[in-house]
Amino acid sequence: MRIGEAAAAAGCTPRALRLYEQRGLLPPPGRTASGQRDYQPAEVARLRVIRELLGSGFTIEDLRSCADRLHLLTQDPPPRCGAADAPEGSGSGVVGRRLAILDAEIDRLTRLREDLASRAFGNRAGADPPPYEPVSVTHRSPTAPPAPATP
Repeated sequence: MRIGEAAAAAGCTPRALRLYEQRGLLPPPGRTASGQRDYQPAEVARLRVIRELLGSGFTIEDLRSCADRLHLLTQDPPPRCGAADAPEGSGSGVVGRRLAILDAEIDRLTRLREDLASRAFGNRAGADPPPYEPVSVTHRSPTAPPAPATP
C-alpha cells in the first residue's frame, strides 16, 4: 500500500510515517517501479506498535534505542518487556528509565499540588483542603459576542 493508505491504517499522517522512517524506527520500505514507497502489512503493524508506545509516554529517542526489536511487539501475544528470560540489554532498561521519569514527574506534581493547596487553603498539619470544583473552560471566537451571564 502507498504511504497515505499505510498512514491511515496505522492512525498517523504520512508526515509522521516519514519521520519514523528518518529516525530509524521503521526500516525503509520497498519501492514501486515508479519510486513510490510500498508498505506491507508487517510495516503497518509495526507502525501501530510505534503509535501505541508513543501514546504510552515513550519518546522517539526511547524507541530508537530498541528499534531493532520493535518488530517483536507485533507478535500475538507480544513478549513481556521484563521477562526473566529476556537477553541482557533487551529493552527493559528503556521501560525502567521511562517508569523512573514518570515516577519523578508524579512526585514533582504531587509536591506542587500540596504547595498550592497549602498556600490557597492555609492547609495546617495535614488538614484536608476543601473539595475543589473542576473549572469548565469554553473557547469562544474573539469576534463572537460574550455569552450572557447565568445566575
